[in-house]
Amino acid sequence: MTIPQDSPVCIDLHCHSTASDGALSPSLLIARAQEQKVDYLALTDHDTIAGLSPAREALEGSDLTLINGVELSCVWRSHTIHVVGLDFVDTDPAFLAALARQKENRWQRARMITERLHKLRVNDLLEKATTIAGGDVPGRPHFAEVLVNEGVVPRVEHAFKRYLGSGKPGDVKACWPELAEVVGWVRAAGGIAVLAHPRKYRLTATRLRELVADFQRAGGQGIEVSVSGQSSGDLGFVAELARRQGLWASQGSDFHFPGAPWCELGRITKMPEGLEPVWHHFRQPINA
Repeated sequence: MTIPQDSPVCIDLHCHSTASDGALSPSLLIARAQEQKVDYLALTDHDTIAGLSPAREALEGSDLTLINGVELSCVWRSHTIHVVGLDFVDTDPAFLAALARQKENRWQRARMITERLHKLRVNDLLEKATTIAGGDVPGRPHFAEVLVNEGVVPRVEHAFKRYLGSGKPGDVKACWPELAEVVGWVRAAGGIAVLAHPRKYRLTATRLRELVADFQRAGGQGIEVSVSGQSSGDLGFVAELARRQGLWASQGSDFHFPGAPWCELGRITKMPEGLEPVWHHFRQPINA
């Protein structure tokens, strides 16, 4: 059964909370998803599932269904790649141990960013970024906010342009595990491994096909076809790639913060026809 083109059911399988680099707490994220008429939501914070429990608590009395999710960082041929894990068992001991290793990788990266930005002479930079991150591992957006607060730059986008963006001093590549290892974590925990936002890696069409081939050999099952900030040409390209390779199609807003209409919760571009939906393969399939 392929994805219906006029389904009244709203499914968003990629978003973030303050458990990683999102602006809303898990409970506020759930409230916003309800406002946006989302029926099924996967909270996919970066390398952590810390937001799942408070998100579930916020669901009390709601018709919204929460799907276990996470966005895992890994490496493929020197490129940082993201794999979304969906519908896994979130109590699996091996999976939890793997997430703990990912968290330490993120702390190591945060300490390296702090060292790289020492010339800015911002006192207690790491501590301030950690506070903004709610006491958890800070990412580049949290460091950017500190630089704004300290008057180093006027706006967050300037922080990325000068210090934290690609190729800048604060653009630190963490020691992520290999793609195949991360896919294995998800599969071993009973989940579905999905290649996240494939056109954001700036790979040529040939290299992307090679990535997909390696992803499938490792046990990857799905690919995000409809994601925020994607052109109609990229949508068509990824949809055709999914068809040819027999990958299940996923979709998500990649929501991080309110006020950006191009990545609002539940605002999903309609996917092309002829695709097999990933949600038909959940442990409790969504019939939409």
